[in-house]
Amino acid sequence: MSFVSHLECSKCGNKLEADRRWNLCSFCGKPLIVLYDLKKVRKAVKREDIAGRAPNLWRYKELLPLQNSKNILSFDEGFTPLLHAQSLGEVLDFDNLYIKDESQNPTGSFKDRGMSVAVSRAREFGIQELVVPSAGNAAVSMSAYAALGGLKAFVYMPKDVPKTFVVECIARGAQVKLVEGYITHCGQQAAHDVAQYGRFDMSTLKEPYRIEGKKTMGFELAEQLGWNLPDVVIYPTGGGTGLIGMWKAFEELKNLGWIKSKLPRMVSVQAKGCAPIVTAFNEGKDTATPWRDAETIADGLRVPAGIGDFLILRTLKESKGTAIAVTDDAMMEAIMQIGRTEGIFCCPEGAATLVAFKHLRQQDWIRESETVVLFNTASGLKYAHLWAKDLRF
Repeated sequence: MSFVSHLECSKCGNKLEADRRWNLCSFCGKPLIVLYDLKKVRKAVKREDIAGRAPNLWRYKELLPLQNSKNILSFDEGFTPLLHAQSLGEVLDFDNLYIKDESQNPTGSFKDRGMSVAVSRAREFGIQELVVPSAGNAAVSMSAYAALGGLKAFVYMPKDVPKTFVVECIARGAQVKLVEGYITHCGQQAAHDVAQYGRFDMSTLKEPYRIEGKKTMGFELAEQLGWNLPDVVIYPTGGGTGLIGMWKAFEELKNLGWIKSKLPRMVSVQAKGCAPIVTAFNEGKDTATPWRDAETIADGLRVPAGIGDFLILRTLKESKGTAIAVTDDAMMEAIMQIGRTEGIFCCPEGAATLVAFKHLRQQDWIRESETVVLFNTASGLKYAHLWAKDLRF
């Protein structure tokens, strides 16, 4: 089933064999990237073959890292709808606006993509205990797939995380540890326990396979647009796996000859209360300085520092994209506007993409004739607490 050729360090280029369990590069400690023998893939499958397959992310199995399909753990995640936001577009006087609605994944977020692939691969390696630091959605997702595969899940979340996330993990059999501080502090505690107990670290970009699941968002965009790509992709960025993964997917599709259109300009959206990538991009830097006193209602964007900062910034540069920070108040207004026009109850992170679109449209960075895709990464139901103080029954 697998066409993986090897793993390669995203920083130093160190090459590692694919049939061993790895976290980070053994030389420089940076993220590893999975590479495929695309010549063999081209001979084995054509893009027309994909159409008749099951509507989940495993329809792209030749470009995923599993060696044996018996190890796949799946709730039919992926192949989420790409919705033409016509009513919202009329309000904004913009015809070609689309929303990729990741809230329709099994646990309500895009994290299911990465965890389906990564937990399946961990199971294939015989790993029994998994660890993840999370702002919420990744913990919920890993708990679900670990339960499906009979694996033990250990999750670390900030103490002030919405309690919905905690309940979802516990209900799926995970052991939950609440940590004082941010997700970076959760990561430190998780790393300590990985070293002490020999568990496997599933942190963002600290293992090679979550990005492989996330990249399927890029495959789907191409397929759902008739094997063409949009002009602009606007994506909320915390750890950045989705942004990096989609760029990887577009390059793989181009090298396979499955797409002919130019690649999209990628836009990274962050909260003004935690915007390390935006700051680094505006300063022309290749890496980001950790953000101090991070604060935002969008838990997925409250990531003061990420190991993949240089990969996010590289993607923005290569795609001729940009980065923009938006306010929490603007996110809340955008949630309501998307809900009233399109009937989608999106998360604050997803709403942030609409705020960014408006700013970029006003600046004419996005032109009237272009096609733009906004990503709603999770269900707004996970953030119902944000309205609690305003509700009167």
